[in-house]
Amino acid sequence: MPSMNSKLERQLAELLEADIINSDTAQKITAFYSTKEQSKPNRLFTIFGVLGALLSGLGIILIMAHNWDDMPRNLKTIIAFLPLVTGQIASAYSFLRKKSSTWVEASATFLIVSVGATISLVSQIYNIPGNLSDFLFVWIAITAPLIYIVRSTLAVVIHLVLCTWYAGYLGYSYRGDIPWWYLLQLAWVIPYYIGLLKKRPESNTVGLLNWLIPLSGLTVLGTFTNGDTLVLLMYLALFGLFYNMGQIPFFKNLKLRRNGYTVIGSLGTIFLLIILTFEWFWKDTINEFYHSTDLVFTAILFLAGIAILGYLHLKKYLKGFNLFQYAFLVMGFLYLTKHFGSIYGIILTNILVAALGLSAVRMGINKNSFGILNYGLLIITALIICRFFDTNLDFVFRGVLFISVGAGFFIANYFLLKKQGENVISSTSNTESHE
Repeated sequence: MPSMNSKLERQLAELLEADIINSDTAQKITAFYSTKEQSKPNRLFTIFGVLGALLSGLGIILIMAHNWDDMPRNLKTIIAFLPLVTGQIASAYSFLRKKSSTWVEASATFLIVSVGATISLVSQIYNIPGNLSDFLFVWIAITAPLIYIVRSTLAVVIHLVLCTWYAGYLGYSYRGDIPWWYLLQLAWVIPYYIGLLKKRPESNTVGLLNWLIPLSGLTVLGTFTNGDTLVLLMYLALFGLFYNMGQIPFFKNLKLRRNGYTVIGSLGTIFLLIILTFEWFWKDTINEFYHSTDLVFTAILFLAGIAILGYLHLKKYLKGFNLFQYAFLVMGFLYLTKHFGSIYGIILTNILVAALGLSAVRMGINKNSFGILNYGLLIITALIICRFFDTNLDFVFRGVLFISVGAGFFIANYFLLKKQGENVISSTSNTESHE
């Protein structure tokens, strides 16, 4: 059993000693996991292969840069296209010969880097005018087909990074233009992403994309706004959309660390709602004028979130009531009633945050999850800390509040630990009674 990990070896030895399995069963288990381990791609080898491709590409660029000024233009042009041709040959070889994933990822990475290097070198050689946004746009357009040609994970990752960089530069730091092309660039990877969700939902690739896609959208959303206070409501709608997407069975059945939609949606919702519990927001927004673009995008995000929520209800995927799924709608309704006075919005938003904290505590207890339980308690603690600084409560009362929350942490974790112990004893008793 040299290829098996020591943990499995110990477990099999314990099962053999307890006469739960026999030696034949142990051998079959060993053979099964040995075959499974051999069929897995060597992730470490893939990582070093990709790093090698990146370093090789950068090394070639540095060598050329050292003697660049002394070369004639024709030679510069040939050298500029040399990495690109090399990358194309390597990618074609790995694709046609159906080489391992290490070959595919390394050659695709080298080719994408080579495309960027070639574009920049040719622009420099022939003094082609342009700026960073133009360069990134051309780079993305040329390399985008590689996603579907070579079926490379890193091609998708680099594409997302480049289009996020392009949109961020154009919208935040260049002229403040709205990066409309970003929507098409992001949509380009969706069919590939959906295919992965259907074929390999538990893969590391899907887990990575489940984080990168919402993070990209979160980063770029600000480029579609004009910076008024409506942007907070727009982001709240986006987080509501993400959270409800995370409740679709494709994502909900995954481990939480692979479900970026749920995590980002939940954390973002709580963060913004805590900001909205302060008085300044409600006073500043009562008589504020909003740009049409902000109104349109806010409405689109709210409608998209409602559509996903309706889909979950229609397919009967929802089991029980989860306040996190409706928080963005509740806040949207409160925002529409802001003209009745800021005090109502402040009080009701505080109640909503407290209710979300209690909802997370209940969810953690029902799922026997210490992480979700303490997350709910942290929400309540954060709310109390915020009120500590913007209210005139007596210090003794504040101290009692913090002591109560601390005791709540201890008591809730104690009872959940006790509940888990009782469940273990109950399941053991049931097993023994069946025997």
